[in-house]
Amino acid sequence: MTHTFYKYQGTGNDFVMIDNRQNTFDKTDIALINRLCDRRFGIGADGLILLEKHPEVDFTMVYYNADGNESTMCGNGGRCLSQFAKDLNIINKKGSFEAIDGMHHVVFEGDLVQLQMQDVTNVEDHESYVFLNTGSPHHVQFEDHIETFDIKLLGSTIRNGTPYYKEGTNVNFVKKLSSNQFEVRTYERGVEDETLSCGTGVTAVAIAMNYLGETPDSTVHLKVQGGELKVSFTKTEDGYKDVWLIGPAKQVFKGEIEW
Repeated sequence: MTHTFYKYQGTGNDFVMIDNRQNTFDKTDIALINRLCDRRFGIGADGLILLEKHPEVDFTMVYYNADGNESTMCGNGGRCLSQFAKDLNIINKKGSFEAIDGMHHVVFEGDLVQLQMQDVTNVEDHESYVFLNTGSPHHVQFEDHIETFDIKLLGSTIRNGTPYYKEGTNVNFVKKLSSNQFEVRTYERGVEDETLSCGTGVTAVAIAMNYLGETPDSTVHLKVQGGELKVSFTKTEDGYKDVWLIGPAKQVFKGEIEW
């Protein structure tokens, strides 16, 4: 049977989008999700996202990694899904949706999709890295040779090693460019490779850099492989609130595929 799909990307982080408001997609078929995300035998994407109805807010986000398993929050995916909902006339200049980590608000301003992330109340400062959860778990560490190092080897080693083990973590490598600009490369669990951008990852980096005193600013600019993102926040005695992930999100194409 032929089904309609949409492809979106946010700074190179790409997703298969499916309008599942009629609940026609089989969420239990991990092999199907994996095949649709396959870049040689399917559509090709870092993940698949279902847009579904919600009884109280505008829609529900259901996110799957490219390996076919439902995952934790995806920031760029949330921004792309919001743009998808806007393109479907579900929302207009702003909206709200529920994801696996709770409620999110989104605001559109020109070409930018601004997504409110969850508050962060705990940042773990270790000897050579910082760990925090921004809807997904993130390991953050500095890397001087960020342009040339083997991110897949080092990222996978950290992702599967102590103290993360089976549950794993996303791994972000950071190079400071100025007082409020940082270059970031991210190894994502579930994709098991580098992605051109990671929304929860740059959010984690921005907060970690402020927490470590690397930037005094409450708006941080992040350079990723697929472009540029901004993260703004308010620092409080209890952590970080009013956290916003800001950047572009665009439809790449629409198509039909059999499954």
